[in-house]
Amino acid sequence: MEISSSAERILASLLETRTGQQLTLARRWRIDSALTSILREHGFAHLDQLVANLVTGRNPRLTETVIEALLNNETYFYRDKLPFDLLLGGPLARLERVRTDRRIAIWCAGCSTGQEVYSLAMSIAADAARWQGWRIEIVGTDLSRAAIERARAGTYSQFEVQRGLPVTQMVRFFEELGGGAWRISDEIRKMVRFEARNIIEAPPPPGRFDIILCRNVLLYFSTDVRRLAFARLAQGIAPDGSLMLGAGETALGQTDRFVSDPDHRGLYIPAPATPQAATPRARVA
Repeated sequence: MEISSSAERILASLLETRTGQQLTLARRWRIDSALTSILREHGFAHLDQLVANLVTGRNPRLTETVIEALLNNETYFYRDKLPFDLLLGGPLARLERVRTDRRIAIWCAGCSTGQEVYSLAMSIAADAARWQGWRIEIVGTDLSRAAIERARAGTYSQFEVQRGLPVTQMVRFFEELGGGAWRISDEIRKMVRFEARNIIEAPPPPGRFDIILCRNVLLYFSTDVRRLAFARLAQGIAPDGSLMLGAGETALGQTDRFVSDPDHRGLYIPAPATPQAATPRARVA
């Protein structure tokens, strides 16, 4: 479906202004695939007509719908798997040894529809004896309200549960609803909570987190916006916390708030010189 260069620039500017994400050349294909159904639903003949309507500002709900559609909510259970093994054997194992209050707080920033959050919760629940007596809070945030509502519902399609999820986990932690839908168990849902929160516009969830995952989020930010995102992450991390980014992302050369973790390759820790105000740890329900 054709779109004029001016309308494309307007969409790109709208997305970056509202979310901080850039509509790079590599992502322009999403315009057609993401907005076709919106054109049909609202009776627009072509994309330029839709964009012209957005420019008037008369339909904020339509604007939000378009922005939601342009976001990249790609995710799946145990995505890449290696990061989960690294967290369980690295930072979580260290916290298990040193944390006398037996509390751990984890923040998944840019959690999309919740698979990453639930993957962590299932990994912990599957090793119940190890974590007996611990209070572990896992918070997932995303700027997409639609994605957060899906995450809270904990309901996924047959395709989604088969994508990355081991059969043993599916049988143990999911209930088949019929019609190809599966819902994650109440046991796992009680371990997590979700918030609609824009990492650029809003501060982190209250408190400090021992582990922060912000995977495949910074890829779409400009250098300046990425620097702001790192400042937000630094604001939310505990002084001895660990930060995990996506495989194609790095903190090196991007910020002075984080340095490489010398003990765990691929993870980052707060830079020693970063000022850390005395802030209470993340609330554990």
